[in-house]
Amino acid sequence: MDEQILEKQAIKVSLVSIFGNVVLSILKFATGVFANSQAMISDAVHSSSDVFSSIIVIVGVKISAKESDKEHPYGHERLECVAAIVLSTVLIITGVGIGYSAFKKLSGGLYLDIAAPGILALVAAIVSIISKEAMFWYTKYYAKVIDSSALMADAWHHRSDALSSIGALIGIGFARFGFPIMEPIASLVICIFICKAAYDIFKNALDKMVDKACAPEFENEVKKFVAMQEGVLGIDLFRTRMFGNKIYIDLEISANGEKTLRETHAIAERVHNSIEETYPQIKHIMVHVNPKD
Repeated sequence: MDEQILEKQAIKVSLVSIFGNVVLSILKFATGVFANSQAMISDAVHSSSDVFSSIIVIVGVKISAKESDKEHPYGHERLECVAAIVLSTVLIITGVGIGYSAFKKLSGGLYLDIAAPGILALVAAIVSIISKEAMFWYTKYYAKVIDSSALMADAWHHRSDALSSIGALIGIGFARFGFPIMEPIASLVICIFICKAAYDIFKNALDKMVDKACAPEFENEVKKFVAMQEGVLGIDLFRTRMFGNKIYIDLEISANGEKTLRETHAIAERVHNSIEETYPQIKHIMVHVNPKD
């Protein structure tokens, strides 16, 4: 898929996220005020912070999609990983913040002071859960389509907001029935899920920053493809490395040593072109030909 199309798709998804979060933030805050729900007001602040996350995604995607230049001959793809690392950091801070607030309520007995909120707060929490979960699956789908670490991190921000709203729903529901302690307990569990997602996103982005090799399954698939090409008698060396969301390959193949330089060059060029056409995630492959006795 063309790089400009991928960039436009990522920005479109991020703009949808920004619009959704702005609407939800206003809805939650207004509901929290009218329904006397501190949990819903806190959830509104969480949703508004996701607007910041989506802006980071847009900036990261636009910079990483820039063409190669003299100072950056291999492109700018790794800068999207930087955006993903920033987002994962924000995500873990969010999770720890939720957990710390819940711990303070439990250890200090503050949950006893929570006033019973109105029914409107319950409705708003349910609307928020459904909306944020829909935004999570929408963003996650396109993150996989365009292989974007930053967009995937933003998807998990939506999921963290949905989980936060579940905590608010539990707290509001049980507070109405005289059991306010359930809100901080639910928030502690949510904190664990959010921190785990943040760790996975951070590790994935870091792997792409340090030239980690591709998965063995993918390498074996490409090797089989190379071995099927006309004129290839063997594979002497095969190395892969992740560069942002793109892949680079160093390949040495064996060919008939009696062939002319033009003939072996044609084999290498055919292998090079067929691989890059078949696997669009491979940005470049360097093919060297060795003579086989």
